[in-house]
Amino acid sequence: MTGDDRVAETTGDRGTYTLLLVRDTPGEITAGALGAYHLPAGAYAYVGSALGTGGFARVDRHRRVAAGDHDTRHWHVDYLTGDSATELASVVTTGGVDAECRIADGIDRRLSALTPKAATAPAVEPIADFGASDCDCRTHLFGHDSLGELETVVEEVHGTVRR
Repeated sequence: MTGDDRVAETTGDRGTYTLLLVRDTPGEITAGALGAYHLPAGAYAYVGSALGTGGFARVDRHRRVAAGDHDTRHWHVDYLTGDSATELASVVTTGGVDAECRIADGIDRRLSALTPKAATAPAVEPIADFGASDCDCRTHLFGHDSLGELETVVEEVHGTVRR
């Protein structure tokens, strides 16, 4: 499945996006030089930027990888979207701004606040440096057991950047 857009008031054809992904079954992916990782079933949010000349056409490329129509694995997220157990559910974009790290940090903080105090670890442990090899962020891939809750967090964080 290639997903639906949940795009709210973007400006321009470049900016920051978050892919909302679902894995119905657990499994292992190998993300290039990062190596192999076990990913449990659940919802995932990947934060990226589309600031180059193609702009949000990058999101269309991610859709083609998810649909199996494009086999080249260039970015870490390609290994996840190209895995048969992963489905692209939706995309949230914020146009006209380079906010990739701000959005990743905001999602990270909000998900940490959702984790029950009694829990010893989040439902889905972040993969260090995933999508963040060119910045100081811990990761740009976040997981949660509920797509609805994760989607709400992503939309709220994008909303704070748009203001």
